[in-house]
Amino acid sequence: MGTVYLARSRGGRAVAVKVARPELAADPSFRARFRAEVAAARQVGGFHTAQVVDADPDAEAPWLATAYIPGPTLSALVTAEGPMGEARLRALGAALAEALEAIHACGLVHRDLKPGNIVMAPDGPRVLDFGIARALESTRLTATGSAFGTPGYLAPEQALGEEVTGAADVFALGAVLVAAAGGRPFGDGTPMGLMYRAVHEAPDLASVPEPLRGLVGRCLAKDPAGRPTPEQILDELGEGPRDPAGAVPPPTVVDAPATPRDAVPAGFGPPVPPVFVPPPPVAPPQPVPEFVAADNVYGIVVDGAGICLQLLDEEAEFTWSEIGAVRYGRTRRGRWLRIAVVLYDGTEYVCEIDGRRAARVDEWVRALERVLARFLPA
Repeated sequence: MGTVYLARSRGGRAVAVKVARPELAADPSFRARFRAEVAAARQVGGFHTAQVVDADPDAEAPWLATAYIPGPTLSALVTAEGPMGEARLRALGAALAEALEAIHACGLVHRDLKPGNIVMAPDGPRVLDFGIARALESTRLTATGSAFGTPGYLAPEQALGEEVTGAADVFALGAVLVAAAGGRPFGDGTPMGLMYRAVHEAPDLASVPEPLRGLVGRCLAKDPAGRPTPEQILDELGEGPRDPAGAVPPPTVVDAPATPRDAVPAGFGPPVPPVFVPPPPVAPPQPVPEFVAADNVYGIVVDGAGICLQLLDEEAEFTWSEIGAVRYGRTRRGRWLRIAVVLYDGTEYVCEIDGRRAARVDEWVRALERVLARFLPA
């Protein structure tokens, strides 16, 4: 939806400033969603999310400033250190359940819990990105038949466009634990294929330590009523092996892949006291190179924020910190472009776009190469 910059307050505190893309700023429905994100993040706060320092949803380029949380995403951590063992999975599950308990207590559903939205800070995980959070008591921003979230972590009721409650976040928590254990609950493939398997097929729990499979399996139940509550998850995860010192081992902080947060843009100077945050930019940020290709079924957008894949009316967005590789090539006599986005957790999303003419596909390939050379971590 935009670019996230690392900035500093006048007192030297690091903050993350999310600035919406100019084309989105002109969309009233986007501004409504962004305003909901700000309200959601302000309500939860505490140890569970990055605290909102300031925001302006009505600015020419809407922006949101939060406390910067150091540490890799869960995706990057698992890639660097490998699958988690039972003790660390219990610690992770308990922390996420506590976060969901706080989120749901505010009348919210996160709707997009996934490894790329979890930062493994030195003092515990933080749940980020309330970009598609929705108030439990309001469905005004959710169109009938629409699915918000990331396939592979999307609950069946989300994939089917049905009523969504906090139980959908519990489903995502179960999928996150499978990913942290080195598995993929619904395998690889296209977004539509992942959603189909989430609705109709049993999850693959082979990577999950046996003592945790029962709980994770209940989190991934097709029927929302069959899933445990965050409180019940906390109760169950409180019983289990600990390290010899008697405490769950904390996550190790490793360097995450470079992202646009590493650059401080011009215009984010010292804030005006007493609010110690960078002011919004005077004008929207300069446009960054981007790639767009689409036919009547698939579409892809690549820019400084990451990659967005589209299948009919559905979308799946991935930030550069989640993406491990992008494979692409010509198919069907050079008239189609095949793109595979591979995340650090091993999940792969594939789309094939009909260019109709080989010359157009050649143009797409050259443009895609230029954009990926700029944004994809080496």
